[in-house]
Amino acid sequence: MIKDFTNIEYLKTGNKRQQQAYIQLSELEIFDKLNTYNPILTGTIPIEIDTPKSDLDIICHCPNHQEFQTTLTKLYADQNDFEIRTSFWNGLTSVIAKFQSERYVIEIFGQNQPTQKQYAYRHMIKEYKILQAKGLRFKEEILKLKKQGLKTEPAFAKLLGLTGDPYEELLKFKIQ
Repeated sequence: MIKDFTNIEYLKTGNKRQQQAYIQLSELEIFDKLNTYNPILTGTIPIEIDTPKSDLDIICHCPNHQEFQTTLTKLYADQNDFEIRTSFWNGLTSVIAKFQSERYVIEIFGQNQPTQKQYAYRHMIKEYKILQAKGLRFKEEILKLKKQGLKTEPAFAKLLGLTGDPYEELLKFKIQ
């Protein structure tokens, strides 16, 4: 059974880093303040393959980029190392805000695409399913590769023997 990653409540009963992430996100009220953008925490912390340098990645659905950028600036410009930019990512305009909270670097990413259809969510779900199917030894190997400096998707691709673009090939991978 797949975990409901659309609600951060699961972090409360997770590992220590997940519990710390829940506290930090709650203190900043990110999910409450960005609720209209359907935020989802993605990345490695939700699926327990994070390293000490892992950040909190939050994706949002933002039909109006200017409004989203204004909202993020109003809410988080006072945070340490706040920066915001607009770029083109996977064929879509994207707003990316980044800042340092008390415990984590937090990156908020918005596209005019429902959050559950965004690459970050789709990759996380695929990785979660693979981890569930492959077991603890596979997870340990992923963590080992990540600690050696490999990014998450390339680490999965290497262990799964995928060739080509690891970000695309991972989404095509059939779990057995």
